Amino acid sequence: GSLPKWVVNKSSQFLAPKAMKKMYKACLKYPEWKQKHDPHFKPWLFPEQSRLPALPLSELSLQHADSLENIDESSLAESKEDRGEGSDEDSLT
Repeated sequence: GSLPKWVVNKSSQFLAPKAMKKMYKACLKYPEWKQKHDPHFKPWLFPEQSRLPALPLSELSLQHADSLENIDESSLAESKEDRGEGSDEDSLT
């Protein structure tokens, strides 16, 4: 279902600022956290540090949006991460 516009507008007046405050606090703590958690690992700056396997270009193909509309995911099980129930062990908040 969909929510009435007034509910979305009213809740966003409270939820958005609260979320931004949490994000701001987490950002302030990031430098200290990063110093304890692999401070020199920055694959977004140094791609050679990436631990992900490289994909050969030959395995990639173009997909058009209309071909993605009828994907059946009913047989897939949700993981804890998909449901937002992952570990808070290394959480910034």
